Amino acid sequence: MANIDLLDEPRAIDTHAHQPTAEFLHDAGGEMMRDAAGKFGTELETWGYEEMREEYHQAGIRHAVLLGWDAETNTGNPPVENDYVAEVRDDYPDFFTGFASVDPLKDDCVAEAERAIEELDLSGFKFQQIAQGFDPSAPEHDELWAMIEDLGVPVVFHGGNSTLGAGAPGGRGLRVRHGNPLLVDDVAARFPDMQILLAHPAFPWEKEQLAICQQKGNVYMDLSGWLPKYIDEQVLQYAGSLLRDKVMFGTDYPMIRPEAWLESFAEHTDFSEETQRKLLWENAEDFLGL
Repeated sequence: MANIDLLDEPRAIDTHAHQPTAEFLHDAGGEMMRDAAGKFGTELETWGYEEMREEYHQAGIRHAVLLGWDAETNTGNPPVENDYVAEVRDDYPDFFTGFASVDPLKDDCVAEAERAIEELDLSGFKFQQIAQGFDPSAPEHDELWAMIEDLGVPVVFHGGNSTLGAGAPGGRGLRVRHGNPLLVDDVAARFPDMQILLAHPAFPWEKEQLAICQQKGNVYMDLSGWLPKYIDEQVLQYAGSLLRDKVMFGTDYPMIRPEAWLESFAEHTDFSEETQRKLLWENAEDFLGL
């Protein structure tokens, strides 16, 4: 099956990108990010947003979701502030959609969630439950989910294991179980008007995540964090059939670079052009309201 040429007119949308700057890689990430970089075989070099935009354009990607990060309570590391995400978004309004992050363990998380949307005009939220150290299904977080549902914006939850802290003694205290997508299934059931994107193919819970996306009309998933050649065959099979309206392209930039992901996608998948359009940009356009 022929692969779509993205270079004449960049069309793809990356639903999962982080800052290539010190704010994320060094400050918020700290030692656990250095562990992750080691697993990816990546150096924690930094660069700017002009270089990032040019790299995306050269790969045929026109837009990216830039994610906030606040895991301060659990890790002690400073957050990537929502104000900072909004400033970068404002500098590149045609390139970035900004997603906020709030730390669910902070007393002001509900108020900060409201401020991020109402005052900063960010477009959604990102949660990394392993780094943030919380169970999203626990009832003490329901006030936060109710606020986000009322705000009417989408939410990205981390799915599966994380390389953060990988190989360190005790994994730096991070709990893998918080990445089980079945915990998010509880949230999706209790808050049916919340649109949820599960990030990554959710290793080792791929089948659970596929079942949730199939059963819950308000739950979607992306393929970020893994080169397609490493993604479970059943995930790709579902992406091209039962879930082709609910699966989206993502990189996990800068840990995975867009050109490498798209080259692996072209080499290791055989989707129709219609399915490629859905996975690479049409599903994201619908989910993000672009």
